[in-house]
Formats: sequence, C-alpha cells, structure tokens
Amino acid sequence: MTALEKVRAWIATFPDYDILGAFHVDYADQAVPNNGGIFPSGLVEVERRRDIVGNTTVTNQYNFGIYSVFAKPPGDDIGAAINADWIMDFQMWVQEQSVAGQAPVFGDIPNAEKITAQNGVLYDADSEGTATYMVQLSVQFKKKYMKGVLLTKVNR
Repeated sequence: MTALEKVRAWIATFPDYDILGAFHVDYADQAVPNNGGIFPSGLVEVERRRDIVGNTTVTNQYNFGIYSVFAKPPGDDIGAAINADWIMDFQMWVQEQSVAGQAPVFGDIPNAEKITAQNGVLYDADSEGTATYMVQLSVQFKKKYMKGVLLTKVNR
C-alpha cells in the first residue's frame, strides 16, 4: 500500500468522515457541498544522522493538504460554526490517533512517528453557498539504513 493509500484509508476511519460523500485525490468540487480531497505535496527529508559505524537514520516527512467543502450560505453563522467544529474535531482526532499509536506507520521506528493536522482554515467561500476548508496534514517518520542500505521496505 502506498503512503497516499495508507493516509486516505486512515482518514476514512475518522468518526465524522461520513459527512463527505466523496473524497478525491488532487480534487475537491467547490460547487458541491460535503465532499473533500487529499492533495499530496511529496516527501521532505528533515534530518539525516549517521552513527560511528556508518548506519544512517533519516527523518522524513510527508505533507498533505486536506480540503473539505461544506454548505455555508453567506451570513450563516450556525453553519459556519458546525463546519469549523468539524475541522477542529478532525485535527484533534489526528492528534489522538497519533499519540495512541493508532495512526498508520511509515517508517522503521513506530514509536518515533508523529502525524499532525494543523492550521485548519476557511480557504474559500462563495455566494452560491459553499465553503472550502483546508487542513495541513504532516506525517513525520524515521527510516534506518545500514551503511547506505535500506533495512526495511515500505509495504506497497
């Protein structure tokens, strides 16, 4: 299973995920309420450490934008609060899953993994009654290499 598939399947276990009728890759229909999308932005190498015998541990990070489109007629404060609560609940759920070890594993040192969802924000709102919200999702993990050779492979 690829990293994208792992994250996407895990997000589908969020208790309030069912509000999203569809969850796409690289797309969210801004004209239709109750859908979303995951936008991967790749892998970043955060740190590289080599021990005295030549083994290397690399800290990597995957980054994703999670977009959710909800109904939000102009001036609807109640709907806006419901949407904002969903975004904040999602962010808290990600933290809880990561702390409890319930999030997917990507590296060789599971207890060193950290998934965060942050900066939830209203990205766009239109006069037709929809609003797009965005959350930044980051997956930080460590990979171990023995003298330049990968010790384990990511399950694909």
